[in-house]
Amino acid sequence: MNGLIGILHTVLAAAQPAEQSLVPLEVIWKHVSSLELVEALTFISFGVVCLFYGWRIFKILVTICFGLVGLAVGVYINDQLVGGNVVWLAMFSVLVFAIFSIPLMRWGVTVLGALSGGILTAGLWLGLGLPPEYVWAGGLVGLIAGGMISFIVFKIAVILFTSLGGSTLMTVGILAVLYGYMVNQQQLETLVLRQHWFLPVMILTPMVVGVVLQYRLVKTAQDWSV
Repeated sequence: MNGLIGILHTVLAAAQPAEQSLVPLEVIWKHVSSLELVEALTFISFGVVCLFYGWRIFKILVTICFGLVGLAVGVYINDQLVGGNVVWLAMFSVLVFAIFSIPLMRWGVTVLGALSGGILTAGLWLGLGLPPEYVWAGGLVGLIAGGMISFIVFKIAVILFTSLGGSTLMTVGILAVLYGYMVNQQQLETLVLRQHWFLPVMILTPMVVGVVLQYRLVKTAQDWSV
């Protein structure tokens, strides 16, 4: 809990100065490259489950996502208004958001589907080397498209956000294992931080596989319901 709160503190602090990079990639990479083998394998395992079996456990995943949002809100409120020990406020905020996710499940999935579309197109925008100051335009296109698709076809929203989340977790674990045990660390760090195409390819490739597989499994499942 304290470790996760520490990461949130770091990311929030890095996002505040205007002169900083739009995406705090160095901060994120610092945490990814410091993962131990067991932690990295946990990321990979959980990512594979989300990527290929997310359509079965999406309600749990939505609750977890709401809880993480609550954690970020609790940390932010504590920093801005309360001060002192952040743990109690963060835990209370996590609990409140997780409870509210249950009656708002369909809306939560729709929001996550829209956000997944926005993150996907924003990542493609940066990966293609387009002007980073206009990345909001690319993200807005995906946000609107993802939201519309999620409202029309609910199952697509489930497949989209679970595939993107699972692919991201799996990519984090794979990069941590590669960095710590398998390849030249300097070369991998250069690829991640300097080659704009590398991370989108790493995330999108398993994501596409997950979307196709989950869609086929959902079509053949007789007892799946939302």
